[in-house]
Amino acid sequence: MGLVIKTRVSKKNMLYIPKAIAEAVGLKEGSVVKLRVKGSRIVIEVVPDPFELALKYPKFAKVRFEEFERESEEMQRELFGE
Repeated sequence: MGLVIKTRVSKKNMLYIPKAIAEAVGLKEGSVVKLRVKGSRIVIEVVPDPFELALKYPKFAKVRFEEFERESEEMQRELFGE
C-alpha cells in the first residue's frame, strides 16, 4: 500500500498533509490538487503544472503557441470554472 501516516482534521475541516506524504507525491505550496470522493474515501490527486513539466522533462512533441494557449485556457476553465 505504500507510505501510510495518520493525521487529524481541524475544526475548520483543514487537513495537515505530513511532509513525507507531500514529498512522496511532489506536493508543495501553491500546488493544484483535485479532490474526489470514491466510496468512503477522499482521493487527492496532484495536478501537474504544465510549465514545470515543460521546463523539467524532455520534449516529445511540437506544439504551436496557439495550441498551448488553447489547452491552458481549457485547463483553467476545468480547474477554476472560469
